[in-house]
Amino acid sequence: MYRVGDKVVYPHHGAGKIMKIEDMEVRGRQREYLTIQILHNDMTVMVPVDSADRAGLRKVVESDVVDDVLDVLHGDPTKMPKNWSRRYKHNRDKLKTGDIFEVAEVVRNLAIRHCDKGLSTGEKQMFSKAKKILASELMYAREMNEDGANAFLDAVLDEVGAAGVAAGAVTPIDTHELAEVAPVA
Repeated sequence: MYRVGDKVVYPHHGAGKIMKIEDMEVRGRQREYLTIQILHNDMTVMVPVDSADRAGLRKVVESDVVDDVLDVLHGDPTKMPKNWSRRYKHNRDKLKTGDIFEVAEVVRNLAIRHCDKGLSTGEKQMFSKAKKILASELMYAREMNEDGANAFLDAVLDEVGAAGVAAGAVTPIDTHELAEVAPVA
């Protein structure tokens, strides 16, 4: 399913490139592992091949999907809870999916909120991490370098944040309404 040189996304760290596939013994068990170099944070992760799907590993989207991602970024913000900790959990759960559209939604919502009301410390860290994850996939999908992908995403987010604030698009909701938007566990 995966080959050396494939560009993949690992949900917790972003996009990277499979550098090698090798058999290793870990805890007395022989397994095949993917070694993935995550470029944007200079990290190497090893993922067992037999649990790659459970870990959320997937191939980087094709270039034409980036236009759909940009549509999500320019879309209307999602209704979010007023309470920052519930909002944080809601966004964290979306990021865990590893789905590029969910990540783009989180980035968009946090960009608009950042421009409008500011972010809590935890949300600032989440925003920074989510932007890096999204930019890393855009970099591979559009064959850009890391700086180019970051500049591209920042330019899009400047437009999105300004447009969202101008439209008064950040609409907090109470937590009872959130159950209709997305289940709260």
